[in-house]
Amino acid sequence: MDLFNVHAQSSVLMTIILAYLLGVVHGITPDEHTWPITFSYSIGSYSAKKGFFIGLAFSLAFSVQRAIASELAYFSLISFMSKPYVDYIVYAVVGVAMVLGGLYIFNFNDVFHIHLGKIDNIHHKEALSGKFIDLRHKKTTYKMAIIHGFIAGWGFGAFALILYTILAPSMPNVYVAWLPGFVFGLGTTTVQILAGALFGILGKRLNLPESVSQHIARLTAARTLILGGVLFSLSGILGLIDPKLLSFNIVTPIKVHNLHNLNIGFFLVIVVVLGIGITTFLVETIKYRKIYKTI
Repeated sequence: MDLFNVHAQSSVLMTIILAYLLGVVHGITPDEHTWPITFSYSIGSYSAKKGFFIGLAFSLAFSVQRAIASELAYFSLISFMSKPYVDYIVYAVVGVAMVLGGLYIFNFNDVFHIHLGKIDNIHHKEALSGKFIDLRHKKTTYKMAIIHGFIAGWGFGAFALILYTILAPSMPNVYVAWLPGFVFGLGTTTVQILAGALFGILGKRLNLPESVSQHIARLTAARTLILGGVLFSLSGILGLIDPKLLSFNIVTPIKVHNLHNLNIGFFLVIVVVLGIGITTFLVETIKYRKIYKTI
């Protein structure tokens, strides 16, 4: 079974197994439709259990979308998704959803924050002074992850191309045509729930007071969502204005989808997760460790 050069399988069972394995690979490799969201929401949960279930909620919604698209592909009604502008529309919509999610988490916290209600002057002065403030952080929610999962699933890439042009059309009838997409989503889910649990417990390993660790975890989530969302939306807008601006493709010798051809999606993952997310996490951790050493 070749996961890089995929061909139609001889049976439904083999097709399902192949779809699941492709989903696992999709979950492991840097993918702009999964990793930024899973990282942001899971690390903001500050809990292995909650991170696990947020990863599960996101991925199951993603699986439902893939099942719907797989069914449409069986009837040859999915060709519109291969149009470049569709992916850019998804980028823009996902970006807006990320920004809204980030603003929801920020609400009353940190120097870079926004007031969505009555302004508390004392709080505002403390925030501007750079002091650590209260714990009125709003947590990431399962509903947010579900919405993101369903929206992000409409993105089109190498894995979607395989699903919609090879696996779904090869199914014997309409009653099982949705299975490749759904099982592919379950393969992605397997990885994402484990990643979600890992991200969820990162903040608990900082050797800092729990309140400060929670602050760092949720600040990381909010900044990743807001700044990452802006980048996603800008990429989507630029792509819609002129697709050639983002049509570059760097070919590598790695025969794994998402790693063989490096495009704008790969670099969005690197910038959002590593550049914004991990950097924020490390910088804030170092800052508060210095503060507590002087106390």
